[in-house]
Amino acid sequence: MNTDNLRRYCLTLDLVEDEASIAKYRWHHEPENQWPEINASIREAGVESMEIYLLGERMFMIMDVNDTFSFERMNEINQRPISVEWENLMWGFQKAIPGAKPGEKWVLMEQIYKLPS
Repeated sequence: MNTDNLRRYCLTLDLVEDEASIAKYRWHHEPENQWPEINASIREAGVESMEIYLLGERMFMIMDVNDTFSFERMNEINQRPISVEWENLMWGFQKAIPGAKPGEKWVLMEQIYKLPS
């Protein structure tokens, strides 16, 4: 993947504080349990690469996106029935971070440091 023309977004979200719930959330994200339609819609939105990291209840997502990506486009795609079903399922495991707007899930983080070249 050529990353020269990609933009990177980093977002955060919390999971509910329940070990069984977190285990089930992790299960849904294992390769054999992922929904192919969701992965396809993420790519259709212009996401070239997506990674999610977890520490306790705090999650961190890195998205590398091409020039067709916008959050508005991602929101439009997320209105499809399969995406709504997935989002509703995931929202059962997730909780908004402090400072999130009402109904806001993943919150965009601000880059404050980059190792100089």
